[in-house]
Amino acid sequence: CVFKAVTFINGATGNFSRRLVVAGGGGDGSFPVTLTLERAIPASHKVELSQLIARDRVRHGRLLQSAAGVVDFSVEGTYDPFVVGLYYTKVQLGSPPREFHVQIDTGSDVLWVSCSSCNGCPGTSGLQIQLNFFDPSSSSTASLVRCSDQRCSLGLNTADSGCSSESNQCSYTFQYGDGSGTSGYYVADFLHLDTILQGSLTTNSTAQIMFGCSTMQTGDLTKSDRAVDGIFGFGQQSMSVISQLSSQGLTPRVFSHCLKGDSNGGGILVLGEIVEPNIVYSPLVPSQPHYNLNLQSISVNGQTLSIDPSAFSTSSNKGTIVDTGTTLAYLTEAAYDPLINAITSSVSQSVRPVLTKGN
Repeated sequence: CVFKAVTFINGATGNFSRRLVVAGGGGDGSFPVTLTLERAIPASHKVELSQLIARDRVRHGRLLQSAAGVVDFSVEGTYDPFVVGLYYTKVQLGSPPREFHVQIDTGSDVLWVSCSSCNGCPGTSGLQIQLNFFDPSSSSTASLVRCSDQRCSLGLNTADSGCSSESNQCSYTFQYGDGSGTSGYYVADFLHLDTILQGSLTTNSTAQIMFGCSTMQTGDLTKSDRAVDGIFGFGQQSMSVISQLSSQGLTPRVFSHCLKGDSNGGGILVLGEIVEPNIVYSPLVPSQPHYNLNLQSISVNGQTLSIDPSAFSTSSNKGTIVDTGTTLAYLTEAAYDPLINAITSSVSQSVRPVLTKGN
């Protein structure tokens, strides 16, 4: 027999019914048969559709975690631009595994680390961490990614990968918002994970992923004061590690990143959903390359500023994104000037503004 349960919800009243459909072959030829099981919530106990959705969200998160577990990463770094100005974690790649410190960045998709043949890559870091270089020839499980690889062709659609007809090698070139850049080629190798199952049991597992091997870096990436080994992109495109692990059925396609907001920094990074009832969710703008939010207004001292709503609208080259790889909050001039003026007028006249490079 095949059993299928279907739930029907009346959004206006909160009433629901369940219908159990039994399909199969019976000796008396009476199948399929439909049994209707109904339970109506009393009128005095109406449930809003939003409550049902919220309850299902929590249930869905628990199902995802119980099915595949969650992967936990330790987080270092702080928000303070005068100390570090970035958050980073450690990943283990290759066989035998080597450890790399990588910046957590929701504004890009790809995981890449400095390669042994890198030009312009810093050799030391002011963050008091040991920098490493990935050498594909020293990993017994590493392999180059060819242009014919399906993963490379998926990256072509989002400019996360490129192809050289001469070498038949899948490559990349990235330019970041601060003017820095990197280029290199893709490698397929093992990522080593600590998976937490059912809240306590920890298992060591591996997954083959595709990541970048950086052969050239420019701009701030070449500076040693805050150097790390690479960037861990958590974007939503197919080349991101979170998408790759999800396509293999190893982790759910969701991550949770908690930034500890004090001078000590740190936080939590989890591949999986943290089920916490006090989390407030804000919907993302669909069909955008980044994690766009609908910014609606800005208030100072409880007073909403007079800002043209068009300053917050989203289009192909405009909008408000959440980006862990950006230290500061940036605003368009139409929103920035009213905000600064409101702050200036509300603070004591003894407070002196400080100008740095015209800002």
